[in-house]
Amino acid sequence: MSKSKSVAMEPFSINETNVSRAYAKILLRIINGPGTEVSPLMLSISEFEKEDDNLVGSLDTLLKIKGRCVVEDVAYTIFPQRLWQMAQGNRAKLFSYYKMAFPAYQAMNRKANGRGLYFERMMMYGRGPSDGNQLEYMLSQYEGRGGVRDSMMQVTTFDPERDHTPSAQIGFPCLQHVTFVPTKTGLVLNAFYATQQIFDKALGNYLGLKQLGEFMASEMKMPFVRLNVMVGVAKLERIAKTDAGLKPVIAAAEASIGKIQKAGAVGPALQLAQAVN
Repeated sequence: MSKSKSVAMEPFSINETNVSRAYAKILLRIINGPGTEVSPLMLSISEFEKEDDNLVGSLDTLLKIKGRCVVEDVAYTIFPQRLWQMAQGNRAKLFSYYKMAFPAYQAMNRKANGRGLYFERMMMYGRGPSDGNQLEYMLSQYEGRGGVRDSMMQVTTFDPERDHTPSAQIGFPCLQHVTFVPTKTGLVLNAFYATQQIFDKALGNYLGLKQLGEFMASEMKMPFVRLNVMVGVAKLERIAKTDAGLKPVIAAAEASIGKIQKAGAVGPALQLAQAVN
């Protein structure tokens, strides 16, 4: 058993006002700390200020170099923002467009998407009311009754029938389920991950969840006020902490949370990346 797993780790909690700054704090916590994991991770985001384009762009550049999906494409697996824009606020059209497009999404990357995508599991689960469309069932019940019990407002993506497999590694699904909580001030979305990949998935995950929350809040005629994400084990994998390619991402993360050092000095995370350049 590794040293990092020999004792229970302390929770790492973040409360921020935009997704990119929350991601910056997680990345720097791992880069500057021992090991490559945070367990458990709990983050909460409200206000939803404008995202840090510099951080997103820096990460996208490195993701492309490493042959990974960019942030927007990862977000799309949780909520298809472009299709929602095409649907012009008509959710029936959104669901119809996605059903038509899903086979093409799978065909574009059969290895990554062969087991499904998160939004597909939410609206094409394969069984259940509303023909397996969990989102439509919740929204129709909420509209028809003027509100429903809180325990109804949850969507599952993990399916034991399909996902309990002895395979050593499967890339999907890490997100287990999401819940929606209508409050007096607006809608709260809670998301639960068993594990999460910090380098190539986390920022896109958070943006996709934010977009999903905005969609559901819009359909429920209320503002979207908070996103909470709980992760059992957040891992920095598929890239080394000392990879020189991380230098601009680390610098952008430090700048995003206001920790830029005075001229002529760099933060400890950037020093680590420069050491192997």
